[in-house]
Amino acid sequence: MQKALIGRKIGMSQIFDDAGKAIPVTVIQAGPCTVVQKKTEEKDGYVAVQLGFDEVPNKKLTKPEVGHCAKAGKTLRVLKEFKLDNAAELNVGDTLDATVFAEGDHVDITGISKGKGYQGSVKRCGTHIQKKTHGGGPVHRHAGSMNAATDPSRIFKGKNGAGQMGNEQVTVINLDVVKVDEELGLIAVRGAVPGPRGGIVAVHSSVKKVIEKKAGAAISVNPQKASARVNPQKASARTK
Repeated sequence: MQKALIGRKIGMSQIFDDAGKAIPVTVIQAGPCTVVQKKTEEKDGYVAVQLGFDEVPNKKLTKPEVGHCAKAGKTLRVLKEFKLDNAAELNVGDTLDATVFAEGDHVDITGISKGKGYQGSVKRCGTHIQKKTHGGGPVHRHAGSMNAATDPSRIFKGKNGAGQMGNEQVTVINLDVVKVDEELGLIAVRGAVPGPRGGIVAVHSSVKKVIEKKAGAAISVNPQKASARVNPQKASARTK
């Protein structure tokens, strides 16, 4: 079932499992989200819902934005649209909270990465540093020649070079929900999530199909696999 919420990144922590192993988690304030708009097959050609998050005073939004949220009865700053399996059952004004997700769910999280300003090609793209020998001059971290000849007489887009680093949309896929706190409206997700503390993130069901491994599965006996080959030089193989 497709699930989705808008939330705010609180920060990172750790949770200990039953075996005493520390699990690094990111804590997210998931919701509450309000259904602001509903897309239907008859009117829009597809079924989806637009969720709103982060209620603010009317003066912090433009008049068109306030009018758009009027039917929901709240003034919400962040709006995102999701295609949910139960979109047809939801109505404008309905509220979704952290209980949408459960422990063990696999999710994809989208956010805006931390902005690091204007950076050089070494830090931004991982290019090589020039040799620090005599005659190198103060150009050890410069990009160097781009090797553009008469044809095409220009540098192609996407070439490694200096420029703005970070501050772009990033999606981390296939993270699992470790814990859900219904009372506080928080979810703990294994691993790191893009963006700074306090950043807005979108949490939705993973696009990857997770196949759970069954206990006692048969071991492959493919002779071309290294795990199935028998080394005749080993003592254990010569004794058979």
